[in-house]
Amino acid sequence: MEWIGAGSLLAWVWLVLGQGFFWRTDVRLPDRRDPDRWPSVAVVVPARDEAEVLPASLPTLLAQKYPGRAEVFLVDDGSTDGTGALARELADGRGGLPLTVASPGEPEPGWTGKLWAVRHGIALARERAAPEYLLLTDADIAHAPDSLRELVAAAHSADLDLVSQMARLRVVTFWERLVVPAFVYFFAQLYPFRRVNRRGARTAAAAGGCVLLRREAAERAGVPEAIRHAVIDDVTLARAVQRSGGAIWLGLADRVTSVRPYPRLAGLWRMVSRSAYAQLRHQPLLLLGTVLGLALVYLAPPVALLAGLAAGRPALAVPGGAAWTLMCGTYLPMLRYYRQPLWSAPLLPFTALLYLLMTVDSAVQHYRGRGAAWKGRTYGAV
Repeated sequence: MEWIGAGSLLAWVWLVLGQGFFWRTDVRLPDRRDPDRWPSVAVVVPARDEAEVLPASLPTLLAQKYPGRAEVFLVDDGSTDGTGALARELADGRGGLPLTVASPGEPEPGWTGKLWAVRHGIALARERAAPEYLLLTDADIAHAPDSLRELVAAAHSADLDLVSQMARLRVVTFWERLVVPAFVYFFAQLYPFRRVNRRGARTAAAAGGCVLLRREAAERAGVPEAIRHAVIDDVTLARAVQRSGGAIWLGLADRVTSVRPYPRLAGLWRMVSRSAYAQLRHQPLLLLGTVLGLALVYLAPPVALLAGLAAGRPALAVPGGAAWTLMCGTYLPMLRYYRQPLWSAPLLPFTALLYLLMTVDSAVQHYRGRGAAWKGRTYGAV
């Protein structure tokens, strides 16, 4: 049993020292200066059955204080709840950025619904004015009035082709408090922001809720056609841009927020499980390795500590306790970012167990033919 505690401690030492300081939460937009001429921007919002959240998000886009030309294109992806009509009502008589609402119909074979909508929105924008930048943002994302200006200034100042901010997700209910900060923590562990932002790095990622993309970089990368099948579209987009020679940046947001509520565990479970097995490329061996890795890194430390204390075996308890301490210490910055009580850090192993079960469930649903199901559509492996 002692080797389990020792193995877990070694894993945590490596994560802390060798995984790009993933636990740091101070990666914000790079230093910015205003361009001499503000480039034109098209804001593309794919939306499917978003009437619940649209009143809290769309007005924030229309109210952007942007010095250049900007226009919003909301693409209604086959909604059945009146999303398109509501969007028009929200824009009627408000002023602000002009809004175009369109619907492309059902996606063609090989396309996910979201990327089909993005394709249609980009095509409309090109027809109108050939914008220099595209802001791809989800229908549940609310933006501070200067959000677009800050994104464009950051892209201009650092000569970036893609700038993405991980929106601050809603944390109100018990399950949101337990699961959401860990979701961002695990994402950063997989894709350390500092490593993503290093020129020439092999790690690429983006956060799909808020992506500013240079139009020329999108065309060079063949986006969105080149990623039309992607379930995890944000990471796939970043990889496509990076492979085509583009410079990318990813960080945490201060004033870009998600307004989507997850009052029950079931909603959060669906959010994670719909794409977890796709993240593992639908490979059973990768699934097995992930389960064993999560067990060793997150579940073994408290088990080793408690078992060692109960059996009076310091060789088991000490490394288990040290690993659990490192785990909690790296989680504290994320809890501070989400303004959550720091005493909840020791609960991370329980949250990790939930994510382990969500990942296994994702694989089970895939083999039952219900993998990557979202809002009435199911996408298989490509």
